[in-house]
Amino acid sequence: MKRLLLVLAAVCALNAWAEEAVYEDIVYSLDLDKMTAEVGLNPRAYGEIVIPETIKVDQGDFRVTAVGDNAFKGAKDLTAIELPATIEHIYRSAFEGTGIYADKANWLDGVLMIDSMYLIAADKSIKPKYEMPGFVKLVAIGAFKGNKTVTKVTWSESVKVIDHEVFRDCKNLVKLVIPESVEWIGQDVLTGSGLYTNDKKWKKGALYVDGCLIATNKDIASNFVFKSKVPVRLIACNAFAGNKALKSVSIPEGVKCIPSAAFYKCENLVKAEIPNSVTKVEKFAFYGCGKMAECLLPEGVTEIGMGAFFECAALKEQRLGNSIREIEKATFFGCGLMEKINMPGKLEKIADGAFRGCAQLDEVVFPETLTEIGEMAFAGCATMTKVSLPKQVLQIRMGTFKACLALREVSLPYGAYSIGEEAFEGCVNLQRVDMPESMFRIGAHAFMSCESLRSIYLSDDIQEMEEGAFQKCKTLGKVHLPSNLQDLPEAAFAECTALYEVELSDGLENIGNGAFYNCIALREVKLPANVVSIGQESFANCKALKKVVLNESLEQIGVMAFSGCTNLTIPNVPEGTEVAHGAFKGCKK
Repeated sequence: MKRLLLVLAAVCALNAWAEEAVYEDIVYSLDLDKMTAEVGLNPRAYGEIVIPETIKVDQGDFRVTAVGDNAFKGAKDLTAIELPATIEHIYRSAFEGTGIYADKANWLDGVLMIDSMYLIAADKSIKPKYEMPGFVKLVAIGAFKGNKTVTKVTWSESVKVIDHEVFRDCKNLVKLVIPESVEWIGQDVLTGSGLYTNDKKWKKGALYVDGCLIATNKDIASNFVFKSKVPVRLIACNAFAGNKALKSVSIPEGVKCIPSAAFYKCENLVKAEIPNSVTKVEKFAFYGCGKMAECLLPEGVTEIGMGAFFECAALKEQRLGNSIREIEKATFFGCGLMEKINMPGKLEKIADGAFRGCAQLDEVVFPETLTEIGEMAFAGCATMTKVSLPKQVLQIRMGTFKACLALREVSLPYGAYSIGEEAFEGCVNLQRVDMPESMFRIGAHAFMSCESLRSIYLSDDIQEMEEGAFQKCKTLGKVHLPSNLQDLPEAAFAECTALYEVELSDGLENIGNGAFYNCIALREVKLPANVVSIGQESFANCKALKKVVLNESLEQIGVMAFSGCTNLTIPNVPEGTEVAHGAFKGCKK
């Protein structure tokens, strides 16, 4: 169970279940990335309920794929429910304590059925040799968990999934028949069962059932090299998870999927050989395999799950098949030695944090099919020198290239309209940014601490600039503000110590707090006619500032606005302008 909790904690840290919605009085959790929904906590549900295949809410249309943990637990007045064909998982205790659970008419041969297709739970009246009916489509997680009656289970051909913990702690279960129809097996399916505790069922540190590798023994000797002589077609989730003895693994030919967390935190795994039969690598498959230096995927892989190679710090190279359309969240997060990776020719999306912390990853060539790069996707890629984005990438999101220390040149496509918060923050060697006329918004701290940025072209179409956008750009010398920009935000150019000339546009109305704080090279400021307010410390400590021309429409000069401008002679202040405390402190009279 500890292992399960670790995996669930990792999922919670990275997944997209971020919002809840109510549809026809039922609460759902939404996956905003995959546009799927899970039935949430509904302890007060009552009567007869129909769960639809799709719910329509403010965020869009979401396909309902799961019933969550404890979803209807304790809902005594819930008497019937109809589930859609889209349901893929029914989680723990989803119907415990409900009227459905209490109604004996819903129990058949010792198991609770819903819609004659969903097997929810088993009790002591189950037959010891239980043969699952052919009409069963899905079995809930932990459905038989702890059942001491059942001794043999024959799985029906209608079922494709054996979900997590289904037979956990079934101490008298000595035989399980898994048909060819089963395509996926969850974690801890047999942990604590009679099969699991029978030493005779284990072969060289592994537990097999009908060609399915269920688990491996973590207590075997160190430097464990796994190469199965038994034909294997399926590997269960978490089969090798936490196995510190595992040094090398050769996955048998015929296995199509490396399931969720299969090698989770195998801390001493050095090498993994993946056969050509594999087409899918699920989330967290090699999470935390920090010593794994070799694990090349075959061309036929079409899907790699979230965090699949999370913190595989020794992995130097990976190849991605051309059929992959998305690199999911944190897939290669923390692969600090990765130097080389090809971008698939049909790639459409690189999700949040996909390559974050890949400190050795050099220049990346993006395919023209790419439309989206997520937040922090390449943050900390310290050796990347150049970025040229394809024409369909129109937004640079929060922190996408943050702390790319070697990045020198950025080319943004025509049509790009937004640079997100911290997008290039800390790119200390960034010298050139080709910014298109279409640019509309520059987010907070977007170029903060870009210490080598000597000049920047700001399109007149820019209407939004946020706090600290160019703060601490220490070599930035000259700036022309966009004509459509009305509000210069707080600390926009603060501590740009080489900034000597600023051309304020006619459309400017407000200069934010500390906008030019400590711009010690700034020589002259002429306020446009429309400026009505100068914020506190806007020009504080601009020691080279000698001349300021204030406009007649100026209404307010903030606290300490020009304090510390020791070479500035206090200018003529227009009649009616409110001058706050210390506005010209330290200036010449």
